[in-house]
Amino acid sequence: MTPVDVAVAGGGLIGLSVAWRAAQRGLSVTVVDDAPGSGASRAAAGMLAPVSEAGYGEEALLRLCLASLERYPAFLDELAAATGVRVPLRTAGTLVVGFDDDDMRVLADLQRFHVELGLEVHRLLGREVRRREPSLSPRVRGALHVAGDLSVDPRELHPVLLAAAEGAGVRLVRSRVAGVLGEDGRACGLALDGGGEVRAATVVLALGPQSGGLAGTPPVPVRPVKGQILRLRGARGLLEGTVRALVRGRSVYLVPSGDDGLVVGATVEERGFDATVTAGGVHDLLHDAIELVPGVTELELAETLTRWRPGTPDNAPVLGASGLPGLVLATGHHRNGVLLTPLTGELVAELIVSGEPPALAAPFALDRFGRGST
Repeated sequence: MTPVDVAVAGGGLIGLSVAWRAAQRGLSVTVVDDAPGSGASRAAAGMLAPVSEAGYGEEALLRLCLASLERYPAFLDELAAATGVRVPLRTAGTLVVGFDDDDMRVLADLQRFHVELGLEVHRLLGREVRRREPSLSPRVRGALHVAGDLSVDPRELHPVLLAAAEGAGVRLVRSRVAGVLGEDGRACGLALDGGGEVRAATVVLALGPQSGGLAGTPPVPVRPVKGQILRLRGARGLLEGTVRALVRGRSVYLVPSGDDGLVVGATVEERGFDATVTAGGVHDLLHDAIELVPGVTELELAETLTRWRPGTPDNAPVLGASGLPGLVLATGHHRNGVLLTPLTGELVAELIVSGEPPALAAPFALDRFGRGST
């Protein structure tokens, strides 16, 4: 193949966003993926929820996520202008609900944390919660309403982003990435399964959970975090927005999808690339979802699947230089891959063109983990 300016390993949402933004800057770009859109993008519920997912000690990640959320409406507008296809954005917000006194204390602590960070969150009593979402269990005592949280269906977003990238000149090579090519101490392309190769001046590693341990790369501390997810059908009118809860110590979320779909997720399991959908995982998700919304019992169980979040030691992405000249990292997004798609594409494309890490990306450099991290 003719050498290109940029070769992107990975055709999920992150890889395509980087490729699209790089192509818009006048660079020739090739994306390599044997099954684009079949990884985490296929399973994700599509919550764009930096506020309701804000965690203690993750303030830098929160700022990154908020910056990406702010870009989402314009990002979807730009995709619609490029492709003629409008990806719907659900704007009903998130309810984080509680069932008992312990839950209400947790919600009060969470609200105080949000207020300290300057985030907008409203406390609702049980009657107010059910007025907003009538299908919720009468056992719900109260909730936090995060009006600014959004959601989008990644299964609708991915093909539109792919079309926009190809329309901008990005070439897609459907092959498994076997490794990163090296020459004179720098990355110079991608080796393909079966012996082919794509030569490039810059290589971007965006393979999600497969990013750790790829041949020819320095150590990248990304691991697969298994999640089992359910998709239900027949939920038209059941929920307006996303609902999250802690049921017997297990976190569960319900996210409306399309006209009548509902996504229920997700387990968190440190089991490597185990693809098994287990009876226990399905039972726990359904049990907790029914506790939260009794009407779930009437829905069709349309799909059960397993995918892997690309986890890092601090749950934040790895963006920027890899320690190997010519190799740029855009991976490790864990539970925020869909949310961080618009901003990651901008930041990595800017780094490729300018050679300097953008300020927003600086806290997420690989060197934060120290020498020898795996």
